[in-house]
Amino acid sequence: MEYRTLGGTGTIVSTLCLGTMTFGNESSEEASHAQLDRFVEVGGNFVDTANVYSRGVSEEVIGRWLAARSGARDQLVLATKGRFPMGDDPNSAGLTRVNLSRALDASLRRLGVETIDLYQAHAWDPLTPLEETLGFFDDAVRAGKIRYVGVSNFLGWQLQKAALLTQFRGLAPIVTLQPQYNLLVREIEFELVDVCRNENIGILPWSPLGGGWLTGKYVRDSTPTGATRLGEDPGRGMEAYGPRNSDTRTWHILDALRGVAEERGVSMSQVALAWLADRTAVTSVILGARTAEQLEDNLGAAGLHLSEKETDLLTEASTPVVGEYPYGPQGVAQRDRKV
Repeated sequence: MEYRTLGGTGTIVSTLCLGTMTFGNESSEEASHAQLDRFVEVGGNFVDTANVYSRGVSEEVIGRWLAARSGARDQLVLATKGRFPMGDDPNSAGLTRVNLSRALDASLRRLGVETIDLYQAHAWDPLTPLEETLGFFDDAVRAGKIRYVGVSNFLGWQLQKAALLTQFRGLAPIVTLQPQYNLLVREIEFELVDVCRNENIGILPWSPLGGGWLTGKYVRDSTPTGATRLGEDPGRGMEAYGPRNSDTRTWHILDALRGVAEERGVSMSQVALAWLADRTAVTSVILGARTAEQLEDNLGAAGLHLSEKETDLLTEASTPVVGEYPYGPQGVAQRDRKV
């Protein structure tokens, strides 16, 4: 396992992070604890969850694992999120002081800890003034309830505004962004990556395997069956399956990925994770395994680095389709002009 600093902080995290959205739902408590045990055994020290994962059960599962293992809390950098509703109360959602204060205290109770290392806004809230949200985060840091502040699913202008507000108001800074990012979904490179580079914000990609597409388990023009999320629940994810199945770019990426994997003698998943882990501004890649076997395969990406030729091949094959302007050739030419 390799390690990097968490964004612009001095805290050290593993370049692979254990995501726990499956805990208490697709993964039983026993299976979830086995994943945590294995992850720590190989040197992983970064675990990410959220209050809405299995409606709080994911946090509870992690909390019971921590309570049963002496010293485990001190080994981990623990991250969770708040934003989405956990009840029918209209004030149980959003990035307001009311909701976040309740959500944070509830997460602390479920996890059985006094402090959360990284507390993240799960998504932008168009109703709540950003100053209110950032003020709450700063107060929570000063109170010792959280150590660092992160956000998830923000757009470029939203993240830049948040970063500048914390600087000019002397508030706890934004240290991480958690966006969807993988070989199939690279649109964060249009603006968000540059914001993160300029503001020293670490990127924590979620869905690094594109919902299973980058594992190579899907066959063109064939509805998934068997032990896949789509196979077990045919309605889940089909909104993405149709467009990706019919997109020639998808199969161009998978062909390139398969070629690198076969030449390397490793799985497609490991190659996809290795490509992502070495992208600009990426701090740690969030794994989302349902089973011990899936986790074991994903962990094979630890320490795996692609050659420049392999990286270029995958990067070229997965280039996002854009128009001429502002992100296409015309826009690039305009931005790169020296005079």
